[in-house]
Amino acid sequence: MKSVVLLSGGLDSVVNFKCAIDEGEVVLALTFDYGQAAFENEKHAAASCAERYGIPHRVVDLKWYEHLLPDAISGGGDPLSFIGQLPEDGEGLVKETWVPNRNCVFLSIGGAFAEASGAGGVVIGINREEAEVFPDNTEEFRDAMNTVLDISTLSGVRVITYTSEMSKKEIVELGRKISAPLDLIYSCYRKSEDERMCGSCQSCVRLKTALRENGILDEFKQRFAS
Repeated sequence: MKSVVLLSGGLDSVVNFKCAIDEGEVVLALTFDYGQAAFENEKHAAASCAERYGIPHRVVDLKWYEHLLPDAISGGGDPLSFIGQLPEDGEGLVKETWVPNRNCVFLSIGGAFAEASGAGGVVIGINREEAEVFPDNTEEFRDAMNTVLDISTLSGVRVITYTSEMSKKEIVELGRKISAPLDLIYSCYRKSEDERMCGSCQSCVRLKTALRENGILDEFKQRFAS
């Protein structure tokens, strides 16, 4: 199947990107600029992945979103730092980084690009681990978006995800198995001048834990500032 991939440059999107390449034809990779502090780093990671595989890459300007962002995402405040593992307070994690209706907006735009380019699917990286606290990472959300796209696209574009039943550990395992470009990922909420991830925000802690559980954290130690 031809597909359009939503490519942020983070772990989930990069592994789904490689899955989509292996399973069919990726006609376009989309990266969204919605006012996030880490945009330039995300763009660099996504563009590097697309270039490695010869896939067209496009940035979609959603700067109006910057007025709706929490401080931890916009850079207006420093994201909370964690050592070792995240707290069990899932509600607190959501409140810190929730962007209103983000994945719905992203998939709607991706669906439009997919239909216009003759692609049958729009690929998004969601996972079981974050679905426990973020409702727009759930399979229920994916299915609901498929219902919407059935009506809002004449071609019936479908939402595709290869990792919705996986933990971060399992996504890293899959990424290694299929030779996804894990060396290029940027999974951090903070802006970086040297492309190193902070190592202590929510996103970094999830990634570092998954790498550690796979026994390969040392291979990526130069990618983290702490």
